Amino acid sequence: MATLNLKPSHKAVKSYYQTLQNFTKFGAANEGAVKVAFADLLTSCCQQFNWLLVQENSLKLTEKKRIQVDGLLVRDDTLKHGIWEAKDTADDLPKEVQKKFAKGYPKDNIIFQSPERVIIWQGGKQVYDQDITKPEALVESLKLFFEYRPPQIENWEKAAAEFGEKVRGLGEKLVDLIESERQTNPKFIDAFEGFINLCRQSINPNISDAAVEEMLIQHLLTERIFRQIFNNPDFTRRNIIAVEIEKVIETLTSKSFSRAHFLGDVDYFYRALEEAAATITEYSEKQHFLNTVYERFFQGFSLKVADTHGIVYTPQSIVDFMVKSVDEILRTEFNKSLSDKGVHILDPFVGTGNFIMRIMREIRKTALSHKYQQELHCNEVMLLPYYIASMNIEHEYLTATGQYQPFDGICLVDTFSVQESLQLDLFTPENTQRVKQQQSSPIFVVIGNPPYNAWQQNENDNNKNRKYSQRGGVDKRVAETYAKDSKATLKNSLYDPYVKAFRWAADRIEDEGIVAFVSNNSFIDGIAFDGMRQHLAQDFDAIYVLDLGGNIRKNTSNQAIYNVFDIKVGVSINLLIKRKEGNKSQGQIYYAAVGEFLRKEEKYAYLQKSQHWGGVDWEEMKPDKKHTWLTAGLQADFETFIPMGSKESKAAKGEATGAIFKIYSNGVKTNRDAWAYNFNPDELAANIQRIIATYNEQTRKWLDCPDKSANVDDFVTYDDAKISWSSTLKKYLQQGVIVEYDQNHIRQSLYRPFTKSRLYFDAYLNDRCGQFPYIFPTPETEKENRVICVVNEAQIPFSSQITNYIPCLHYGGRQTQCFPFYTYDKDGSNRQENITDWAVDAFREEYQNPAISKWDIFYYIYGLLHHPTYREKYADNLKREIPRIPYAPDFESFAKAGKRLAEIHINYEQQPEYPLKFIENDEVPLNWRVEKMKLSQDKTQLIYNEFLTLAGIPPKVFEYRLGNRSALDWIIDRYQVKIDKRSGIENDPNRLDDEEYIVRLIGQVITVSLETVDIVNNLAALE
Repeated sequence: MATLNLKPSHKAVKSYYQTLQNFTKFGAANEGAVKVAFADLLTSCCQQFNWLLVQENSLKLTEKKRIQVDGLLVRDDTLKHGIWEAKDTADDLPKEVQKKFAKGYPKDNIIFQSPERVIIWQGGKQVYDQDITKPEALVESLKLFFEYRPPQIENWEKAAAEFGEKVRGLGEKLVDLIESERQTNPKFIDAFEGFINLCRQSINPNISDAAVEEMLIQHLLTERIFRQIFNNPDFTRRNIIAVEIEKVIETLTSKSFSRAHFLGDVDYFYRALEEAAATITEYSEKQHFLNTVYERFFQGFSLKVADTHGIVYTPQSIVDFMVKSVDEILRTEFNKSLSDKGVHILDPFVGTGNFIMRIMREIRKTALSHKYQQELHCNEVMLLPYYIASMNIEHEYLTATGQYQPFDGICLVDTFSVQESLQLDLFTPENTQRVKQQQSSPIFVVIGNPPYNAWQQNENDNNKNRKYSQRGGVDKRVAETYAKDSKATLKNSLYDPYVKAFRWAADRIEDEGIVAFVSNNSFIDGIAFDGMRQHLAQDFDAIYVLDLGGNIRKNTSNQAIYNVFDIKVGVSINLLIKRKEGNKSQGQIYYAAVGEFLRKEEKYAYLQKSQHWGGVDWEEMKPDKKHTWLTAGLQADFETFIPMGSKESKAAKGEATGAIFKIYSNGVKTNRDAWAYNFNPDELAANIQRIIATYNEQTRKWLDCPDKSANVDDFVTYDDAKISWSSTLKKYLQQGVIVEYDQNHIRQSLYRPFTKSRLYFDAYLNDRCGQFPYIFPTPETEKENRVICVVNEAQIPFSSQITNYIPCLHYGGRQTQCFPFYTYDKDGSNRQENITDWAVDAFREEYQNPAISKWDIFYYIYGLLHHPTYREKYADNLKREIPRIPYAPDFESFAKAGKRLAEIHINYEQQPEYPLKFIENDEVPLNWRVEKMKLSQDKTQLIYNEFLTLAGIPPKVFEYRLGNRSALDWIIDRYQVKIDKRSGIENDPNRLDDEEYIVRLIGQVITVSLETVDIVNNLAALE
């Protein structure tokens, strides 16, 4: 059970008493004044549990009776935790308690409070009555109030905690049962085959047997919830999809399978769920509760489904804001409303139905029947949310009209596949008719929350998002528009489902209408989305983006940032307006941002206060020629500098012009770092030989397989301890490529700043080698070649490091671009200087110095890239594109500084050690081995291991930063023993042949850091 972390010494408690003293001082002792202090204290406590204090709340007791409470504590699963009632000093608190109970106030968990006294009732009896002028008593009362759980809630919490493992095991048993019945039960075989054909026609022509089995399992495990919690015993008879699934389930249960017996293992969960739900009287609150159950179900039962589809419930304040905004835009822009005939509304990713239900509440009751039957449409591709949405929407109509009527506007279908026009008979005749009706409807409003997962994190998950590449398919449309017109090198993120949703919606509303999505906000300023921004501005006449922030990965401050969905990517509400040809105008883009450091509850409050689109203070954006919307902070003169590299110079045949370097490259992308990198070359060799053996075994099986049309994703083994797949490795398998181990492929690599590692550098086992077969083709080339690596991404500060080894793609924490001095043929011959003659001529002419060499320019660039003024002034530019190089007034001093920086950064292991103080623990033996190092709180000491602490670290060390970390921080982070969770591979930085290497390295990196800071601080002025 969760406990409240509260002590008399805590700030919230001290603040409470201080506020009371202030009120007394100014003579404000009435209830309305003094309860503010206790409300703040309750709110502070709520934050520990992620609960919400709702003040002045109306609470339903019976159908006809409601009470008004001072405060209601609501848990994150929307169950009510307790009630707070405030009184002032003059009130007789026990009498006030009895008055409230006479009015019917519940006695399960209620706290009555005045500045001097607290009375608590729990479980129908008084459990506490104390003077709280002493902080110890106040804390005791609050702990009692917050930690109390009624039996039904306590049972629910325990059941929910155990549910994940139990339900996963049940799912596995059901899979085994289904597989067995598919071999031996003729009735089930026929029913299953018929059902899987329906699924392939309606949801996905490539849907796997396993996915269909999962639908059956979802139905089996959840249909009791709908019958019991929502008192809907006829659900499986009335819902057109549930009817079909029940036919298959009946054939499964007809032979030897008892549904009730099988689910006996989780009966306690259902009973606990039903008892907890019974404490909720409002249907809308039951919906919220079920949404929480729904998220927990998928996280426990099917992590893959949750990952692919982004199981996230849209907060009500966001739904309210968006629906009201659409209604307001309809009124002001089109002289229409949500209630008007002819305004067809579609939620293409309906989830549990929140948007459609909220729209129904906004529609006039006199217009609701027609809208419900003819002009409200929604789609869902997953079975469980489809069920929930069907019931929720039908109940919303029943509540509004007093009549039950099935909702024919919901389709179990993949929204993106509908556009491909591939569907035949969709599931059932009824579902087919619904889809066809929706396809022929003139959709005016598209609203909802698109899925947001871009791609599977690991190929071994075999959990790809579906592709829609047929003619007219949304993938093809993205390729023809967003991707085609993007100048970015990496465009993978353009195939995130939320991006496809924008493309699909822009096409779906045709001549005029509104698109309202809450989505990932990366398209607002992401480099890869320049083509998307260009087309959105072309497709729509007005675009309103309300940025709710919350990109955890992008946070570079010491302050916490909060996400409205509790996810790691940023979020925005996007309202896009398209007018008819005759009324078209130049696309205008408006932007507003909610404070990045506001808590999510404060962001919800902002939306509630704004109410809709009209209540937001919008700023019009003026995109630049590169289709950048947020141009604040970008320096115009950056465009006048010489680019370090360009696509044009890279592609030029013969002499290249307009850039300093002819070619440049990303670092090496292995897609299997745990396998392809290791500090220990022997461990690396063993790991690589194991993965090659498994790969070759799978390839030979594939070559022996007579059916080459088989799906390779379903064919190969996914044993994380034997192999790590990537899409390219699967392609080599399909081509019949046999891979041979080569000891010569083990090379030195710069894995992270000042972190050398061994890399198995191989065309087959590295997903992308970039240009490095031509930059460091042989170990001999490492002696003479140099590469300037730069990290310029939006999520971290710009950084640069020079190296003479092959760098990892993410050497600085994000993707790196690498600019070599030399290039070669693959055998190491035919060395070519990579700085263009055009650049040499430009520098010589600018400085009127014919003696400037290419090495001079190379070192000049490295020095300039470290200049604080350059990095600060052009920080926003450097987040968006490859560095451009200005002419500094003093070329020679920059070249000299850059050369010295290059020397100490490349040869950091040859630098003298900084004289740290060794503090030894005499109680343990001498030990040079590192497990995981840690800095002291004041950062003056490094706890190396139990035996040794290194003291006397100068603060200036931490001024030399590469991205978000100092050079020393990188050493601490990387030089630790790590075991990869998936493969079990250990990566141990300790050297048996040189036990003191890591201690020596720490001293050397401190020396390098200090000299780097001195050099950088003494660079000549740029202007």
